[in-house]
Amino acid sequence: GEKMKKFKKAYLLSLLLLILTLVSCQNKQEAKVETREVTDQAGTKVEIPKNVEKIADLWHANNQVVLLLGGADKLVATTNPIKKNPWFAKVYPRIKDVAAPFNGKDLQVEELMKLNPDVVLTSNDAELKAVKDAGLKGVKVTFKDFNGLRETIKITADLIGGEAPKKAEEYIKYLDENINYISEKMKNVKQDKKVKVLHIVSGENLLKVDGTNTIINEWIELAGAENVVKKEGNQLELTMEEIVKLDPDVIIIGSNNANEAVKKLKEDKVWATLKAVKAGKVYANPMGTFPWDRYSAEEALQILWAAQKFNPEVFKDLNMVEKTRDFYKRFLNYDLSEEDAKRILNAENPAK
Repeated sequence: GEKMKKFKKAYLLSLLLLILTLVSCQNKQEAKVETREVTDQAGTKVEIPKNVEKIADLWHANNQVVLLLGGADKLVATTNPIKKNPWFAKVYPRIKDVAAPFNGKDLQVEELMKLNPDVVLTSNDAELKAVKDAGLKGVKVTFKDFNGLRETIKITADLIGGEAPKKAEEYIKYLDENINYISEKMKNVKQDKKVKVLHIVSGENLLKVDGTNTIINEWIELAGAENVVKKEGNQLELTMEEIVKLDPDVIIIGSNNANEAVKKLKEDKVWATLKAVKAGKVYANPMGTFPWDRYSAEEALQILWAAQKFNPEVFKDLNMVEKTRDFYKRFLNYDLSEEDAKRILNAENPAK
């Protein structure tokens, strides 16, 4: 009797263990089945969950790509400049409630871990390392040209899943159509004298400009003009003498305080001697859910806008208000009023 009882107990226990082992193997296997591999922009293969539900996006510009691809509801972390962008909040009000796990510019890894993201996007190598050291899935996204923009759109769409890859294809097709439209129109234009353009980074420092081997240089050329700065790189610091020597036909001021800076240029004695200023060809660069000129999916509109500013006669039939409204409807699923489209094109904030 006693032996039998013990035997039964041991038997049941081993049966239970066997069941538990099977169940845990099953779970492990399920966990295995539930992941997939993506390749980031550095060529690193990253294993991520099959269904990504929570995205932390630590690169300002890429948040706009996530919005464009219909994945913004998955954002659990963003950045402060995106939370402060008035057009982003207008198109996607929930962004105000998304955490930004930063102290100034420094990533707070503990805060990020509490948000428990399935995947973390960043363009910054130090951040990427910190994220991976914390055991999170870090994916690098970065670009400095239109090919990189196309790649970023594809990688981000792949992460989001669902309808996003289809949307990515549609966007890339739209971008390419706009590029072809401009080059077709410019074919018959005498190109011995290309319009010379100076792109000033922002209204905060008028001597900081963008040189060659940048996405800015690329859209200037795609739009049928020439960058007057021949040095390589973003955010180069020039002297006033150098700028006077370059004497551009057109000046564009990007990002913050651009409209104030346009006024300042016109009132300044030295700047007033420049061709562009004399001709009234100083423009604030449009800003939507991200500045159009830098690392933005709205780059597809930037090239059209720029082409029209550089060669107004050639592009007189181009209606930028319509194009902007159409883009917002088609890609951001947002009905932009005519007045708001004009505000974006004039680098102004939404009406209060």
